[in-house]
Amino acid sequence: MRVLVVGGSGFLGRAVCRRGVDAGLSVVGTFHAGDIAVPGVHARRLDVTDRAAVRALVAEVRPDAVVGTPYRYDDWAVTADGAAHVAVAAAEAGARLVHVSSDALHAGRPTPYADDDPPTPVHAYGAAKAAAETTVRAVDPGAAVVRTSLILGEGSKQIQLCRDALAGRAVLFSDELRCPIDVTDLADAVLELVASPYAGLLNVAGPDAVSRAELGLLVAARFGLDAAGLTTTTGAAVGLSRPLDVRLDSSRAAGLLRTRLRGVHELLAH
Repeated sequence: MRVLVVGGSGFLGRAVCRRGVDAGLSVVGTFHAGDIAVPGVHARRLDVTDRAAVRALVAEVRPDAVVGTPYRYDDWAVTADGAAHVAVAAAEAGARLVHVSSDALHAGRPTPYADDDPPTPVHAYGAAKAAAETTVRAVDPGAAVVRTSLILGEGSKQIQLCRDALAGRAVLFSDELRCPIDVTDLADAVLELVASPYAGLLNVAGPDAVSRAELGLLVAARFGLDAAGLTTTTGAAVGLSRPLDVRLDSSRAAGLLRTRLRGVHELLAH
């Protein structure tokens, strides 16, 4: 099977490329500014905002499946338009599409979000992810759309943020609740979906809900760092513009997938 990973130089994209190669797949990964640096991956430069370039590359590669992971937090053209271009090109090629979305498209509430809950974005990034989902599902109703949460692992920006907060260079919020997932678990889940007929929305996140502040303490314990300098506050107190409580209920994925989605307490155990 030939798999095209769009956004293969990103944190998740590299993991999907690496795990795909390990599984014996033929993997083509795209990059724009950063190197993929995964042995065995055929790397191709691509600007996802260029619709013609996306269509041309997919037509040339002729993948059996496309995994869409590209995003840029403050760039609608990459996050929303780019996803649309990938979906159209994949559909034209008759390729299976797995699109990676985010819990950031929810507004936040006291109860966890189910797989099929509609988007309720409250900031620009969430709106871009919601628009991407809408287009993907309209273009290809058979696509799998994965909603995930904070991604952990070696090189994770989330772990680095916690390290910065422990060193007094950042602040973590005690009321911002998420369900972190390991990057390898997520990559394996995505590749399972590549080979499955599953269509529609699927929450793929860890089973443990923790606040950013709690994650900082877990990182401190895991790496033997002093937690005394950790500065915390609440998003409500500072008027945080992004959603706060966006826990995902991933029980459907846990029952569907062979990949075990480990919780953050297990991932950061001593």
